Amino acid sequence: MIVNEMFYSVQGEGRLAGVPSVFVRLAGCPLRCAWCDSKYAWSETAGRKYSAGEIREFIGSHDGRFLVVTGGEPMVRPGLKAWLDGVAGADEHVTIETSGIEFVDGLRCDLMSISPKLANSAPPNGPARAEHEARRFDIAALKQLIAAYDYQLKFVVDSETDLGEINDCLAKLPNVDRDRVYLMPQAQRRQDYLEKMAMVAELCKREGFRLSSRLQVLMWDGQRGK
Repeated sequence: MIVNEMFYSVQGEGRLAGVPSVFVRLAGCPLRCAWCDSKYAWSETAGRKYSAGEIREFIGSHDGRFLVVTGGEPMVRPGLKAWLDGVAGADEHVTIETSGIEFVDGLRCDLMSISPKLANSAPPNGPARAEHEARRFDIAALKQLIAAYDYQLKFVVDSETDLGEINDCLAKLPNVDRDRVYLMPQAQRRQDYLEKMAMVAELCKREGFRLSSRLQVLMWDGQRGK
């Protein structure tokens, strides 16, 4: 498994925002979202192979009770189940961050943090856009993930017009607990975050969704490895 980076930080989004955690970022993602804040992890070769022992050593050198596996897109990496079994300790809480485009059964996962990609994520015209549009939303995979794992759904909101698409998505997922739905502002830098937060808060008040922070943007303003 190619690991792009490992670091110790606090979770920035969703129900575990603020929890100190070890992050392991896997390399490789087919979506190429326009506003992605980890473009440096898109390539499947963007990093190096770490043994399970090396990863366990890094986790053990910090307060590793909470482990976040992120990307890239972890769910498309071959051998993810066996890899997780090797690196996740028995007493650790494991969150997997995914766009929800692929279902893998039987993963060592305590929270599946799913961020379905809306139309606002599309890259500029070209081959990357075509592949993105073909893969960014997989209703069958989303249904399977929600049925198999404890989950949260996080939608990145760029403008109020995204609300219709969010509700269309949820209408196709009739068993979703709306208390597990979070909206968060699309922002790579602190100023954009602050400008959009009030708008997203109003949408949450109107629809009964939860407002998600993005602490990594607010505190570190786009710095890598934070």
